[in-house]
Amino acid sequence: MYLIAVLCSLATIFTKVSSFCPSQCTCIFHSRSDGTGTRSVLCNDPDMSEVPVNVPLDTVKLRVEKTVVRQLPREAFYYLVDLRYLWLTYNAINTIDPRSFYNLKELHELRLDGNMLSTFPWNSLLEMPNLRTLDLHNNNLSNIPANAARYLRNITNLDVSSNILITLPPDLLDIWPANPRYQEFDRDPMQRVILGFQDNPWFCDCRISKLIELTKSEETPVILMDPLLTCSAPDNIAGVLFQRVELEQCLRPTVMTSATKITSPVGSNVLLRCDSTGFPTPLLVWFREGGLPVNHT
Repeated sequence: MYLIAVLCSLATIFTKVSSFCPSQCTCIFHSRSDGTGTRSVLCNDPDMSEVPVNVPLDTVKLRVEKTVVRQLPREAFYYLVDLRYLWLTYNAINTIDPRSFYNLKELHELRLDGNMLSTFPWNSLLEMPNLRTLDLHNNNLSNIPANAARYLRNITNLDVSSNILITLPPDLLDIWPANPRYQEFDRDPMQRVILGFQDNPWFCDCRISKLIELTKSEETPVILMDPLLTCSAPDNIAGVLFQRVELEQCLRPTVMTSATKITSPVGSNVLLRCDSTGFPTPLLVWFREGGLPVNHT
């Protein structure tokens, strides 16, 4: 009897903790007819400067919007194991710790639009295996690194519009058609991938040739939010729609070296050869051991 009373007390305490709402937020419990339900939390106090740390444990949707929050600390949401929707929109976020999204295994949607991000920790997506929507539009992103593609394979809705991107990793767009999940898109339109690239100052050359060709294609598992993308550079095609751009034949660069290891006395001259093919002509740079570039290369 005593044990039952203790368990009841613990359950009551847990319920109170779970239902506690941060002072600068509004918490809503959406009940169902069977007695179950989901909880959503909205934090939009313009004076809020830090992500709340006492959000109810059963929260499924968390919105932190129009605050002055500037950074996401390490493991900011680790205790919200049921969280499926995380909207951190139109704040002042400029820094995200690579471990900010630790333990968000159930998260499906992450929105960070309208912030001040110049970089994003792409490897943090590994913490969110069920993530499908990633919204980064209206930030200050100037670059998507080459290794970002490996972390985006599960994303079906990616929006990087309204940033300051001028190019993309050459293989970024290859990851979606290559995924078997999207090869039957003609039978199931819901399998299509939605991408937002508009309103960026694109430099139209071979580096984004696949994106240019995508705007001209009708049969593809990828849908562009706005297919009317325009070039900002070079000057001769600035303002021209992607659909009207005709690039010269693009050839993927290849590099061939004549030797991998040469031993020579100190002070003597050594001739190192490196041949490359590609269009445009590849720019070759030599590096010393340790990563430092060799002068005049």
